[in-house]
Amino acid sequence: MTTALAIIFVFGSMVMIHEFGHYMVAKLIGVRVIEFSFGFGPKIIGYQGKETLYAWRLIPLGGFVKLHGMDAEIDEQGRTIIAPVDDEQSFMNKPVWQRMAVIAAGPLMNFVLAIVLFVGVFAYLGVPTQSNSNAIGSLVSGKPAAAAGIQPGDKILAVNQESTPDWNRLTEVIHGKPNQQLALTIESAKGNKTHVVSVKTEKDAQTGYGMIGIAPEVVYMHASILQSTGFGFQRTLDFTKFIVVTLTQMITGKIPAEVGGPVMIAQAIGEGAHEGLSNLLGLTGVLSIQLGLINLFPIPALDGSRLVFLLFEGLRGKPLNPEKENMIHLVGFVLLMALMIAVTYKDVVRLFVKAG
Repeated sequence: MTTALAIIFVFGSMVMIHEFGHYMVAKLIGVRVIEFSFGFGPKIIGYQGKETLYAWRLIPLGGFVKLHGMDAEIDEQGRTIIAPVDDEQSFMNKPVWQRMAVIAAGPLMNFVLAIVLFVGVFAYLGVPTQSNSNAIGSLVSGKPAAAAGIQPGDKILAVNQESTPDWNRLTEVIHGKPNQQLALTIESAKGNKTHVVSVKTEKDAQTGYGMIGIAPEVVYMHASILQSTGFGFQRTLDFTKFIVVTLTQMITGKIPAEVGGPVMIAQAIGEGAHEGLSNLLGLTGVLSIQLGLINLFPIPALDGSRLVFLLFEGLRGKPLNPEKENMIHLVGFVLLMALMIAVTYKDVVRLFVKAG
C-alpha cells in the first residue's frame, strides 16, 4: 500500500506540475484551456468552470491540459474541427514566442519542483556534510573492507600501528599504500571492543591511490531557509549536469546504455518510500529533473519537438502544414510507446533474473 501511494504521489506530482506550467502560461497569454485533468481514462468527478473543465480521472498516474486551437477538437455533433487562427483564444492565434513560452513552461516547472523539494529536505533535515571522524559511514560492496567483515559504524584507530584519529589522516595513510597489505586496528561499533583486521588495498586506476572501499559518516548541519535555498538550487544544477553528461556518454557509447523503464522506476520509488520521506522527496526531485530534460529533447510528440517546429515557423514566417506536423507527432508517439514497451519488457526480465 505504501509503495502504491508513493508511486501515485511521485508520478502525479511530476506530471501535474508539468501540466500546470502549460496551464498557467496559457491562461496568462489568453489561450482558452478546455480541460485540466488529473489522471487518465474515464472521468470520475469534474467541475466545469467558466472556460475550463477540471477533472479527476480513473488512472492517477499523471494528467493533461487541453488547449483551444492547439490540436483538432470534437464538436457536439462529433465532427472534427480546428479552431480558426483569428480566434483570440486560440493557441495558434498567439505569436510564436508566446506559444514557445507555453510549451517550455512545462519542463521548466519540473526544475522548479526539484528545487522546492530539495530546499524542503535541506530545511527539514539540514545540509549533509562529511564528518571528519574516523568512523566508517558506509562500505562499497565487494571491496576489501566489506570482504574483511568491517561494518558501518566501526572506527579505524590505526593503520599498521600508525594512529589515525580522524578521516583526513586515515585516508592519507591508506591512499599512500596501493596494493599493500594493511593491519587495521578496529574499534567495533558493537561493544567498543578492538581487534586487528588484515586488508589488502586496491590501486585506483585514475589516481593511483590505495583504496579499500570505505566512505565517511554523513552528519546533517542545520541550515537557514536562505542557505537551504542556495543548496537546493546547487543540488538541482548538479543533478542536471550529471544527467546530461551521463546521457551524452550513453549516446556516444562511452558508457553502456543502461535505461530503466516504468517497472524499475516504480521499484526505486518503493525502496525510497520505505527508507523515509526525505529519500522519497529527493528521488522525486531527481526524477522531475529527468522528466524536464527528456521533454526538452527534439523527439516527436514531446515538448522539445514542438519547440523546434515553432522555431522553424518563426524563422520561415509561416507554420508547417498541420497535417504533416500531426503525422510526425503520431509517428513519434508510436515509436516512443514501442520503446517504452521494450524497456518495460527488459525491466521485467531483469527482475525475474534477479529473483532467480
